[in-house]
Amino acid sequence: MTKIFILIATICFGFPSYAYQTTQENKRAESEGFTNKIKLSSDIKWEKMNPARGDQSPLAGTIWGDRKVDVATGYIGKFKDGFSSPPHIHNVTYRAIVMNGLIHNDDPEAEKMWMPTGSFWTQPAGASHITAAKGKASMAYIEIDHGPYHVKPVEESFQNKERPVNLDISNVVWLDHTATNWISGNSLAQLSFLWKNTQDIQGILIHLPENYHGEILSDGEVFTGIVISGNIGYQMPGEKALTQLDRGSSFSSTTRSSHKINTTAEVLLYIRTNAKFEIR
Repeated sequence: MTKIFILIATICFGFPSYAYQTTQENKRAESEGFTNKIKLSSDIKWEKMNPARGDQSPLAGTIWGDRKVDVATGYIGKFKDGFSSPPHIHNVTYRAIVMNGLIHNDDPEAEKMWMPTGSFWTQPAGASHITAAKGKASMAYIEIDHGPYHVKPVEESFQNKERPVNLDISNVVWLDHTATNWISGNSLAQLSFLWKNTQDIQGILIHLPENYHGEILSDGEVFTGIVISGNIGYQMPGEKALTQLDRGSSFSSTTRSSHKINTTAEVLLYIRTNAKFEIR
């Protein structure tokens, strides 16, 4: 069961020509013994999240994993302006972070609480709820610890020991280099620990300031970073040029790695990992 640490908790279209460049950069890193990989938002393939609803279904674009089988998965949900689902349940618990627009997720009878970019929520398996979206190109990053992920009618509702969380970005408690040893030196980066499960995998939200030039040193066999908002310049190992990663793009590694990042404006990143990392 996922533990939520509330105290310190907290369109994806690039240029098609980048896809070949990204593949070559990933292959070059592998040939040199690095495990760094990047995936552009323009490489994401979209499909209906709930095919039974036809054109009324939100779109889903997988970043990693496969929500149709029994593996952990991270994907993006894309919603039309004014979207509102009927009451329903899911067979598995999910976590989510708003990437664009405004999203409401709660009990069917609850008053609308519109959460902006960077807000975090969880939806326990079996609990009846609705999801609604407001604004052009509303999107959320959605994550499950295992699949397959299904949408089911409220008649199949069931109880478990988990409770939902809705955390507006304005209520996120940020830690800087004076409050955590995960940030070194005088870096102006900030982070917030969102959740941790029994397999010691955890999710962390990172705020990088304008004109940040630094790196994230990761030790985990599991390490994936998702661009929630803004753009970063990512430097692959052995490369001088920066690859631009926009909202929905990602970077990852499976061994001790350095992730060199530049920004020109404020950025929100979400990191999923099984080990400590250091922001420099």
